[in-house]
Amino acid sequence: MKIELKTVKEHQVAFICYKGSYEKIPELLGKVVEFLMRKNMQIQIPVYGAYFNSPHEVPPEELEWEVGAAFLGEAEPEGDIKIKKVPEHEAVSTVFKGPYGEAASVYGSLFEYAAKNNLQIAGPVEEIYLNSPDEVPESELLTEVQFPVVKR
Repeated sequence: MKIELKTVKEHQVAFICYKGSYEKIPELLGKVVEFLMRKNMQIQIPVYGAYFNSPHEVPPEELEWEVGAAFLGEAEPEGDIKIKKVPEHEAVSTVFKGPYGEAASVYGSLFEYAAKNNLQIAGPVEEIYLNSPDEVPESELLTEVQFPVVKR
């Protein structure tokens, strides 16, 4: 597995925050993409999920997460869809191949890389979904896993 330190450029995202089961991810991601398409926005990077706690720590109804997509153009928040600018930052990153539900298996390796390189995790994990289960089998799914970091 290749792990790298990368610069994530500033970008803006449309997103939905949610508290509850991950089963809602496909529905809410679809809602964000539909919003951007309806507003004729150009989606910039693949869709993402950011996860603020873990199913190993809290029951499904207590999970806190957001899903969204970066875009070009100007859009106003609408209903539960929010807009924010994500500042440029450094992140430790790797690409996981396999079912989405198994991407967390690489988190420990990213933590180790950060520690060995005098970096401190500075925010929640972000999973960027590089392809879709509508296009490839689960075993071929690609997920870029990133943790924002700062130098110690």
